Amino acid sequence: MATVEETGVRMERTGEGIAGRHDETKWALLTTEFWAMLGLIVAVLIAAAVSDSLGDVRAWTLVTVIGAAYIVSRGIAKSGTDHRAYVDRGRR
Repeated sequence: MATVEETGVRMERTGEGIAGRHDETKWALLTTEFWAMLGLIVAVLIAAAVSDSLGDVRAWTLVTVIGAAYIVSRGIAKSGTDHRAYVDRGRR
C-alpha cells in the first residue's frame, strides 16, 4: 500500500506533467481548502434540492461566495511563496 508521501509525490509529478512546472505553492488538489470547498458546494446543492426554504437563487449565491472565498484563499497562500517540489520538501 502506498504511503501518503508516495501518493503526494505521484500527484505532484502528474500535475507538473499535465500543466508543466510552475512557480507556485502546493498543487490545488493536495490542499484541504479545495476539498472543503467541494464538500461545502455539494452540501449546499443537496440542501437546496431537499429544502423548501432554500431557494435556487440563494443556493447559487452561496456556491458563488464559497468559490470566491476559495479563490481568495489560494491567492493569499500563493502570495510571495516560492514553489518547491513535493519530493524536495523536508520534514519540520
